[in-house]
Amino acid sequence: MRVKLFALLSAAVLFVLAAAPASATSEGHSYLALGDSVPFGFSPVRSLWPNAANFIGYPEIVAQQLNIENVNATCPGEATGGFLSLTGTDNSCFPFRAFFPLHVAYSVAQMDFATAYLRSHPETRLVTVTLGANDFFHLQNVCVRTYFPDFAAITACVNSGIPAMLTTMAANLNAIFAGIRSTGYTGLIVAVTYYSLSYPDTSGSDLLNGPMIAVAGAYGALIASGVEAWRATATSAGGSSCAAGLLLPAFPPVSGTCDVHPTPLGRDLLAAKVVSTIADSCPAHSVMGCLNRNRG
Repeated sequence: MRVKLFALLSAAVLFVLAAAPASATSEGHSYLALGDSVPFGFSPVRSLWPNAANFIGYPEIVAQQLNIENVNATCPGEATGGFLSLTGTDNSCFPFRAFFPLHVAYSVAQMDFATAYLRSHPETRLVTVTLGANDFFHLQNVCVRTYFPDFAAITACVNSGIPAMLTTMAANLNAIFAGIRSTGYTGLIVAVTYYSLSYPDTSGSDLLNGPMIAVAGAYGALIASGVEAWRATATSAGGSSCAAGLLLPAFPPVSGTCDVHPTPLGRDLLAAKVVSTIADSCPAHSVMGCLNRNRG
């Protein structure tokens, strides 16, 4: 059903959504990762869910490459409203964390964990954020529940709801970045945006990523483009992120189809984009120099 619905809505808005430890010589927990299933390293294979160590997201790879330790506070299905409050709009984070472990255990909203963590860990030098796709998926799910099996009505419902969804997403992201900075944290924030399922037309991903790009820049955050991270590899496979091996196979398996979450290759390309984005922001393109400059 989910695969068919993605195909149906591709003309409207088809985009992606989209714990190996750091080196023992790293300098302590100086990297906080926030967001949804993409940085969590999520897989739709349910047998993996009871053990969070089965999931390795791009933050773990970034931490290895930068020789720092990360705290991955992400949650699969986290929407921007649920990130801010346990009473906010959620896609599937709340039920997931009720039954399965996250990389980090906490009972409050992710926003509350993040601000408490940053206040108590002034040595933090890097925060990454990937968030927003589940706002769309929540809208999609509401439309499906309301109008199924009338696919034309579902499509119309999604299209009509997108402007308000994007406005709410932008307002929530503004509150999130303001909350991060309100802790006194002045270090690096990297907003990692979503990749595309299909190239070269990335208009759907660009639409989804728009609020994050606009809001993050207002708080001095860098933008690590998921679209650009995957472009060359997907293009080499005719434009399909699935055919390029960047997306996990659909589960349950459906021949020739993929889930919306990254494979290890897709994850590693996102991690490389984070590292290169940090390096490009600093004199002499020194990623370690940039981190040291932002030492607490």
